[in-house]
Amino acid sequence: MSRIELRGINKYYGRNHVLKDINLVIEDGEFMTLLGPSGCGKTTTLRVVAGLEKPQEGYMYMGNREIVNAPEKFYEEPGKRHLNLVFQSYALWPHMTVFDNVAFGLEVAKVPKEEIRRKVENALKRMRIEAFIDRYPSELSGGQQQRVAIARAIVSEPEVLLLDEPLSNLDAKLRIEMRSEIKRLHQELGTTIIYVTHDQTEALTMSTKIAIFFEGVLEQVAPPMELYQNPASLRVADFIGNPKVNFLPGKARVAGDTMTVESVLGTASYDRKSFTGEAPGDGSFEAVVGVRPELVEILDGPAEGSIEAEVYSVMPAGSETTIYLEVGGERILSKQNGLKQYSPDQKVWLRINPDKMNVFCKDSGRLAKLAVMDAQQDQQNSNK
Repeated sequence: MSRIELRGINKYYGRNHVLKDINLVIEDGEFMTLLGPSGCGKTTTLRVVAGLEKPQEGYMYMGNREIVNAPEKFYEEPGKRHLNLVFQSYALWPHMTVFDNVAFGLEVAKVPKEEIRRKVENALKRMRIEAFIDRYPSELSGGQQQRVAIARAIVSEPEVLLLDEPLSNLDAKLRIEMRSEIKRLHQELGTTIIYVTHDQTEALTMSTKIAIFFEGVLEQVAPPMELYQNPASLRVADFIGNPKVNFLPGKARVAGDTMTVESVLGTASYDRKSFTGEAPGDGSFEAVVGVRPELVEILDGPAEGSIEAEVYSVMPAGSETTIYLEVGGERILSKQNGLKQYSPDQKVWLRINPDKMNVFCKDSGRLAKLAVMDAQQDQQNSNK
């Protein structure tokens, strides 16, 4: 079993508290991405799992095995944890061929030669680089070298595969290609993967779950679409999404089972089933309304539920167009598929489904009202 649990992990570098009471469960076979800006603690968390860092407080378990017991100063050696790590820098031996690089760990473990050849060839086939078996790293592209590094990591069939910013040295086209390969590899092997990145696109497209960190704090753990559509805080909402979410000031009031929210988008009311545990009790509070740009529909004329707006600027980008609009003194961003033609100062009308808006408490920065997720919306429509 490769279920991993971190419980109450704290890590300090001198007086610098870099991991703050981390509690995280990674289920067997999961693809968990540790996401966040530079210096947030994601790589340190990965290194704690790998055994390259020793936390001063907390516990770690793999299946039924205790791996870390910081109070007792017990830290299982990295080599006994049945995991492999892929580095950002590939870390290939320049004087060894692809075969020898991938086979190195098996040779150290004194695996029989026939088994080594079979396992190496299988790993290279999985990564689609079997044609390069006799080449040296200097004869390979960056993408091919990264495939060799991953083949070396999977050849021993580890319970857990750790990847630390593995695509950051590749160009944009290769990153897209390698994202597809890593996702396919996870689907084929079913191995537990822990993946570190600051790139939200990598996290959203590959993961079964994302753990997002800020300043050593684990802010939220959720499947990608839940994280995107219902971020737990303003800073998660601001970090996830390209282009960024629209934040609009508002005023909210809770009375019994109803929350009423007023902003430049109008007035909307929500029942208690959409409240989060962070929603304030009865009374008024300063709110921030969050609206994803793709939810801002632009109409040529007025319609039921629409509001008048003015085009500020238009930025076509081939497959999509980004439009900046002004409503009631606030600027709103809309993302539309395809090429759209609008002129600055043109009058348009906007329509936004209020059920898909997030409402945050301004003071705490926490999510107070959930957006209806796409699957929920589809179910509601089918029941009508």
